[in-house]
Amino acid sequence: MNQRRNLLKGLLGAAAWSAMGAPALAQTPFRSTRIVVETRGAGADLILIPGLASTAAVWGRTTARLAQGRRLHMVSVRGFGDLPAGDNADGAVMRALAGEVGRYIAETGLAAPAVIGHSMGGQIALRLAADAPGRVGRLMTVDASPFFPALISPGATVGDVEPIAQVAYQAIQFLGDEGLRARGRDLGLELGGAADAVFGSMGWQGGDRRVLAQSLYEVMTVDLRHRLAEITAPVTVVYGWSPDAASPRGRTDSLFRGAYASLPRPARFERIEGAEHMVMIDQPTRFLAAVDRFMA
Repeated sequence: MNQRRNLLKGLLGAAAWSAMGAPALAQTPFRSTRIVVETRGAGADLILIPGLASTAAVWGRTTARLAQGRRLHMVSVRGFGDLPAGDNADGAVMRALAGEVGRYIAETGLAAPAVIGHSMGGQIALRLAADAPGRVGRLMTVDASPFFPALISPGATVGDVEPIAQVAYQAIQFLGDEGLRARGRDLGLELGGAADAVFGSMGWQGGDRRVLAQSLYEVMTVDLRHRLAEITAPVTVVYGWSPDAASPRGRTDSLFRGAYASLPRPARFERIEGAEHMVMIDQPTRFLAAVDRFMA
């Protein structure tokens, strides 16, 4: 029970972030029932994929700087923020999202663009790079793992997480806002502070409940470690870190290095001191410096 309690608290605290208002960007003519892509700037192509419940606005504090000398392709997932859910309302989400980003690259004629994915977006980027070797020129994941539970408990399995993921899915999908708060209090008795992560930090200022529930379930249960061997693009792994050994962030070096150990080409690891899950918001200057090194 303690292991499951810690898994739920850590996973959902890391994955969850409320949607934010979008900056003024130009929407591309690309049409998709699953994603929207907006562009800004000119130069080397860089695709940005946000995390769970976030839109392209999650990059807002860094967008202007990221666009200097680059053409940004900023992906938003339908069903997050104010975007209608489209085809994301039914069935699995993340595999289809990776396919749509791949189709965008092909149809717009991008030549091996760089891709940065945050959290859930990092998993989408990893799947994209594994599904279509050569289509991605280089890849950066930001506080993302091929199997998120292993960042909380290295020995965790999909079977360990499945019951927790089902609880979270059912609660988000089928309870109204009042019911969510009440269920959170009930879960608080069973799962300690984990309920705060599920029913508090997610934020309910937008987003289709069906898409949020399914996406969260997949973030918790998808294990892509077996796909890493298929990735030919160079990978940079960026994550928040703390020098305090008592902090959970003090363990991230070993956890992230273990998570990406099976890449055929060793990853480059960039720890960002003082950052938590939202690296680009917590430490924007250090994050931008890491992106400059990644794009050099």
